Amino acid sequence: MVVLTGDSLRFSEIRKVLFEGETVIASDKSMDDVKRSRKAVEDIVEKERVIYGITTGFGKFSDVLIQKEDVKKLQKNLIYSHACGVGDPFPEIVSRAMLLLRTNALLKGYSGVRPLLINRLIELLNKRIHPVIPQQGSLGASGDLAPLSHLALVLLGEGDVFYKKQTIPADTALKKEGILPIILTAKEGLALINGTQAMTAMGIIAYLKAEKLAYQSEIIAALTMEGLRGIIDAFDEDIHLARGYSEQIEVAKRIRHYLKGSHLTTRQGELRVQDAYSLRCIPQVHGATWQTLHYVKDKLEIEMNAATDNPLIFDNGRKVISGGNFHGQPIALALDFLGIAAEELANMSERRIERLVNPQLNDLPPFLSPEPGLQSGAMIMQYTAASLVSENKTLAHPASVDSIPSSANQEDHVSMGTIAARHAAKIIENATRVLAIEAICSMQAAEYQGKDKMAPKTRTFLEKGRAVVPFITADRMFYKDIEAMYRWLKKSTAEF
Repeated sequence: MVVLTGDSLRFSEIRKVLFEGETVIASDKSMDDVKRSRKAVEDIVEKERVIYGITTGFGKFSDVLIQKEDVKKLQKNLIYSHACGVGDPFPEIVSRAMLLLRTNALLKGYSGVRPLLINRLIELLNKRIHPVIPQQGSLGASGDLAPLSHLALVLLGEGDVFYKKQTIPADTALKKEGILPIILTAKEGLALINGTQAMTAMGIIAYLKAEKLAYQSEIIAALTMEGLRGIIDAFDEDIHLARGYSEQIEVAKRIRHYLKGSHLTTRQGELRVQDAYSLRCIPQVHGATWQTLHYVKDKLEIEMNAATDNPLIFDNGRKVISGGNFHGQPIALALDFLGIAAEELANMSERRIERLVNPQLNDLPPFLSPEPGLQSGAMIMQYTAASLVSENKTLAHPASVDSIPSSANQEDHVSMGTIAARHAAKIIENATRVLAIEAICSMQAAEYQGKDKMAPKTRTFLEKGRAVVPFITADRMFYKDIEAMYRWLKKSTAEF
């Protein structure tokens, strides 16, 4: 069981809740903080203090005062009017992450919601009732308003949910689990939707996939080194210590580990003096991706424990401040960077694929074909990799450099962070398919060079991979091989 405090959520706990079905509870201290914050909101309403979003309208309507008797209607109208998401829903795992992150943020005790609301969110998590949330419609500032409104609808018994591998109306799922819908009161609707949980949830899932792919890219690259009889000297520790980047040093170390005992790698001057950059510079390029992953992880861990709604309540209500913690710029920049870094893994991989299939660049059969000319072999696999890499280059254009004013120019700069998250996720998906193609080609090349001469680590990878994609003895429908290898990489552990 994972105990949520609002301050201490880490990736290890995220993995347990998202992928292992771990249940969650709120810490007693955090719930005490929630109760104090809630009392402050009730005092504000009772005394009719003018506080944004509690006794006023929202956005450009912040100067419109709301009567005490209309406070509940205000919050319900907010959720209904802001549930404007469109397009395909976020994957169910992202919806689950959004529930977890929103619960954790509200437990910080700055948002003024009732403990009842937090308990309902925890019930949804523990009973695996996950809101169906459209992916498109967020500007990434003022929070992920549209996506989080779709999450909030479920608390009201509205909208749809993922439940026991089906998509059904929320009220049906709630009845099956004995959960009563709630009526939102002062501040609660605003507290639910002012936040960055859509972009952060999508970013967390993308990060976890990218981290695993980064490890997998290294053993696949090591296999390519054997298929092309690459020069091992470029991975000598002294070279990488001389530059000083720890991530570059670690990549070179892992490549040496994978290739230890190989009789297919060569030394400088043995077959050639230097390899092309896509081989020789694996530690430098992949290491730079690892630098980015570390940066992104740091920002996500801060954001998953952040108070991101508005206004925030401090000092038992004596200080209530309207600010802009809902602005997604820190995550937007990080996730744009994540997409770029993942694209570079694919970019390098595609260049290695080209070296594996191009007879002018190696001593292997042209396009790894068993009968060059009659059989096209891996020729069009490289086309597919090139297409995916080209698509990724357009997706890698930073979403965070764009901004469109909203709410009658009251909200005149937005982050587009949720677009950055969605693009990063797609880039990683495409990159995984490119690496799948490299794996297929590198296995073929290494076997042509001599399986008995391979390093123990790469040979183990090859033998496991051959249970997924057999040796190419004749042309076949290679899309099936690509998808099989893609699924295997997605399911396999990071380092095999």
